[in-house]
Amino acid sequence: MKAAVWYGKQDVRIEDRDVKPVDDNDVKVRVAWTGICGTDLHEWQIGPILLPVDQPHKVKGETTPLVLGHEVSGVVEEVGKNVTGIKPGDRVVINPVVLPGKYDESVDRYYGFYSIGLHTDGSFTEYVVIDEKNIIPVPEDLPFDKAALAEPLSVSYQAVKHAGVKEGNVVAIFSCGPIELLAIIAAKAAGAKEIYAFDLVEERLEKAKEVGATEALNSGKVNPVEYLREKYPQGVDVSLEAAGVKPTFDQAIAVTRPLGNVCIIAVHTRNFEFNPLALMTSGVKLSSSMGYTPQTIKESLEILRNEEFNFEPIMTKKIELDDLVEEGFQSLANDPKQAKIVVKVSGDM
Repeated sequence: MKAAVWYGKQDVRIEDRDVKPVDDNDVKVRVAWTGICGTDLHEWQIGPILLPVDQPHKVKGETTPLVLGHEVSGVVEEVGKNVTGIKPGDRVVINPVVLPGKYDESVDRYYGFYSIGLHTDGSFTEYVVIDEKNIIPVPEDLPFDKAALAEPLSVSYQAVKHAGVKEGNVVAIFSCGPIELLAIIAAKAAGAKEIYAFDLVEERLEKAKEVGATEALNSGKVNPVEYLREKYPQGVDVSLEAAGVKPTFDQAIAVTRPLGNVCIIAVHTRNFEFNPLALMTSGVKLSSSMGYTPQTIKESLEILRNEEFNFEPIMTKKIELDDLVEEGFQSLANDPKQAKIVVKVSGDM
């Protein structure tokens, strides 16, 4: 089968790979559409970051070269002999994160996991084989290209749930990349009354307005703290910090009301000094969010079905698997107008 395989930094090759065998509890999915995640882009740009290169992955025992990709929708092609809840022909998405199953699903991911596209072969290929418990049915009225957004939307929606966004809240979001654009929709779905988005890139700010931000402001021109404190002297209810740098971390705390929530959803690549007194004297509660629960993916599919929400500005380009590097990775790296690029494999709708 055709696959996009990571060999090294800026070295992803389209080549032929064998389809993995279908074990008793496995499901083989014919990939319809698969999205490019920031994780995929970063592994191509500067990796290896999470990919196992020098040491085999402790659970899967695999090393690179591996097939990238983990945001996937498709059709069931084959099932193992013990699989009862899924049958060939079913429309599905894949939860790419395989949990240890030792604890409640709300916390299980914090005790170890492996993911397709990082620790074993992923979805930039024609077929994915994975355990039945990671298969989630897709409603008939949801197109496959849109269904491929279920995984990244789940990251955003989980963060919104962690942050406690509820009906009537005022929310500030720092950064307007794909995950944050989806977080705007997730916050609206949770009942947020007003959403203020901040970024330095005008093209991203325009998309934030298109998907439903109340206001989208260039933080290089407008001071977020001064702006929001003038509108809401007590502060906003919730801030989502997704830029991953100290200035926005500090700003997120500074704009939030006492007993309000700041949730960190960015991957911070650098340490920085932080005085906890900033929390003690402000009464702000600080938390973080990583990944999602299986239930959140199911809920995200329902959000995707809801015609009230506009996902079109987020899906900025649809490409073929053969063009993954040039039209996918390079485009995301160099074109600020790009948000979520989805890759057609079988192209089933």
